Amino acid sequence: MASQNKFMKIYEELAQAIDEKKYRVGEPLRSENDLAEQYNVSRETVRKALRRLRETGYIQKQQGKGSIVLDQTRFDFPVSGLTSFKELMTVKAKATTTKVIRNEEQVLPLEISKRLGMRSDTPVIHLTRVRFIDDEAVIIDDDYLAKEFVAEMPTKRAEDSIYDYMEKDLGLTIDFAHKQYTVEPVTLEDQQLLDLHGDTHVVVVRSDVHLENTAFIQYTISRHRLDKFRFVDFARRQNK
Repeated sequence: MASQNKFMKIYEELAQAIDEKKYRVGEPLRSENDLAEQYNVSRETVRKALRRLRETGYIQKQQGKGSIVLDQTRFDFPVSGLTSFKELMTVKAKATTTKVIRNEEQVLPLEISKRLGMRSDTPVIHLTRVRFIDDEAVIIDDDYLAKEFVAEMPTKRAEDSIYDYMEKDLGLTIDFAHKQYTVEPVTLEDQQLLDLHGDTHVVVVRSDVHLENTAFIQYTISRHRLDKFRFVDFARRQNK
């Protein structure tokens, strides 16, 4: 019982320290030897505490690095529906900011025009935004907005919500989207713009969005940090 109490005490203290952000995400805990000396217990007792931390999702073991602190705050991102980043984070009551790093006119890139079966000279506004949650860069959004319906995109409105601008200011009715989800290796731009903490892959969501008359309005490539989001859906089995 004494041993049980010791390892649980260590577990609870370390878990509390992680919850209070005394350890940063991706940072290693002290070594087994150091913890055993700190708590005046055997290494086996420390291992039990660390095992408990792994089982409850606080840490993971990495070869050559020891016990690495995991992120405890993942956000559920709905697979179905068209929910903007602002709408999602408002529900979660999280402090967020958006930085616009590109807002320029061009034509639809060839790869995207082929994917959508559209003319490659379709004029669009290319908008690139980096999303921050708690001052960490976690999403890159690349948007291509059809100039037929969006003649310009004020940067201030893009920092807030492009859907709010399109629906309230322009009077457009956004209706549906086709989405594709993949996990892909990080790019040079990902490394430059996102706080990756050593991640080698990101979740990429490609969406083509349409108005109620089926007209194309937006193509988005959204690159999400792997450890920050869970993509969720509600599914109902159809009667045969």
